[in-house]
Amino acid sequence: MLFLLLQNVSAQMPKHEIRAVWITTISGLDWPRAHTAARQQQELTDILDKLQQANINTVLIQARVRASTIYPSTLEPWDVCLTGSAGKSPGYDPLQFCIDECHKRGMECHAWIVTIPVGKWTADGCKKLRARYPNLIKKIGDEGYMDPEKSQTGDYLAQICADVTRRYDIDGIHLDYIRYPETWKLKVNRTQGRQYITDIVQKIHKAVKAEKPWVKLSCSPVGKYDDIARYQSLGWNANTTVCQDAQGWLRDGLMDALFPMMYFQGNHFYPFVVDWKEHSYGRMLAPGLAVYMLHPREKNWDLDVIRREMNVLRQQGLGVTFFRSKFFTDNVKDVYTFTQDFNPYPALIPPMSWVSGNAPRPVARFAVSHGTATDILTWQGARQQADGNYLLYNIYASDSYPVDTEDPACLVATRLQGQSLTIPHQGRSLNYAITAIDRYGRESLPSFSTQAAPSDRSPIDFRKLIMGKTASNILKSTK
Repeated sequence: MLFLLLQNVSAQMPKHEIRAVWITTISGLDWPRAHTAARQQQELTDILDKLQQANINTVLIQARVRASTIYPSTLEPWDVCLTGSAGKSPGYDPLQFCIDECHKRGMECHAWIVTIPVGKWTADGCKKLRARYPNLIKKIGDEGYMDPEKSQTGDYLAQICADVTRRYDIDGIHLDYIRYPETWKLKVNRTQGRQYITDIVQKIHKAVKAEKPWVKLSCSPVGKYDDIARYQSLGWNANTTVCQDAQGWLRDGLMDALFPMMYFQGNHFYPFVVDWKEHSYGRMLAPGLAVYMLHPREKNWDLDVIRREMNVLRQQGLGVTFFRSKFFTDNVKDVYTFTQDFNPYPALIPPMSWVSGNAPRPVARFAVSHGTATDILTWQGARQQADGNYLLYNIYASDSYPVDTEDPACLVATRLQGQSLTIPHQGRSLNYAITAIDRYGRESLPSFSTQAAPSDRSPIDFRKLIMGKTASNILKSTK
C-alpha cells in the first residue's frame, strides 16, 4: 500500500507540532541514575538541555510510579528510585524542579501518572494502599492492581490528579495504564468494562478541569485502537482487549490529547496512524515511537524505520513522542542526530482550539536596543489573567521586515516567562516581532520592532546564527 512506498516524505515544516519525550523514573531507567540531590538535578538539566537542542517542546515525567511518587505527597510514599530507600525523601521536590527547568527552556511539563498498577504486592506503596483500602487492590501474580470496577478507584485517582494540578504549575496530567491489565480475567462484558474505565476518566477529568481548565488531560493508549477494515490488530488493541475507549474520550471531550503507544512498524503502524487521525475530533495526537527498538539488545531496528514513521506523522499533521528518553538522548543508531536535522526550528504546541475564549491582546510596549554584538529586547504586558491563567511570550526574528510570524524559521524563543531577552547577532541588523500566548496556546497578533537598518554584511544562514545547536546557550532571558 501507499505507506510502504514512503521512504522520505517532504512535508512543510510546521509552526505547531507536539514533539514529546517520556522520561521514565521507575527503577531510574531514564532518570534519576544517582541517589544524591545535586547529581540528580545535574542529570536532569543535562537531559533537558539535550531535548531543547533537538527542539523537543513537551516532557512527560513519570511522577506517580507505582503507588509511590517523585514529589512530596500526603497520599503516597516517596518512590525508591530517588534515594534507594522506599519512602525516603530526597531532600528536594523533583517534580517541582523538573517543571521549573522545563519552563526555563520553553517546554511544557506534564505529570505522568501511572494509574491502575500499584507495583509488587509486598512493595511499600502497594502495602500502604492495601492497608488503607483493604478491598480496593487485586493481586495478579505478585503484582497489585487497583480494581477498575470499584468506584473508589476513580475517586482516589481523581484525588491524586487534582492534588498535583492544584499544587504545581503543571501543563498536563498524563494518564498511563488507564485500562484493564491484560492479565485480568474479565467477568463483565466489554461494554460494561469500557464504561468502568470511562467512569474513572470522567472523574479525573472533572477533578483536573475544576482546578485549572487549561491543564491538558491526556493518556497513552495501546497503539492500535481496534481492528480496522483491512487490518487486524491481532488480538492486542485498546478498545476490545483492555476496554480503553480512547477515541471515545476524544469525541466526548474527556481528553485533550492522546499519545498512543505505536511501538510497531510497517502495516502494523501506518494504517493505524490513519485510524487515529480520522478519529481525533480536532484534539491533539502525538503517537509514541519505539526508539528503544533501535538498540541491539532490543529488536535492533534500522534507523530507517523511525525516520519513515516520523516523516509520515509530520505529513499527516500529527506530533511525535519518543519512548524512552535515554535511548533518544544516547543517540542510539543516530536517532537524536536525525531528529536535530528533522526539527531545525522550534515549534509551538497546538492551541486548545476547542476551548472557548479570546486570544491575548498584542504586546503594547516592545522595544529593541541594538548593540554591536547583541540586541536587547524588552517588553511590557499583562502576566496574570482573570482565571489564574498567565501569559508567556514568543519571539520571532528575521533579516526581512516585517518579520513573517507564520514562518517557523523565524521563531527564536518560545514560552518566555520573563520580559526581556538578549540575542547575539554577529553584526547582523535583525528585525523582531513578539506575540503573547496564554496557557491554552492561544497566540496574540504580533507586535513588531521598528525596522532595522539594512546590513552590509554578506548573506548568512539565519538559522545557524540564531537557531544553531547551541541555541539554549546563546539566548538569555530574565524574569
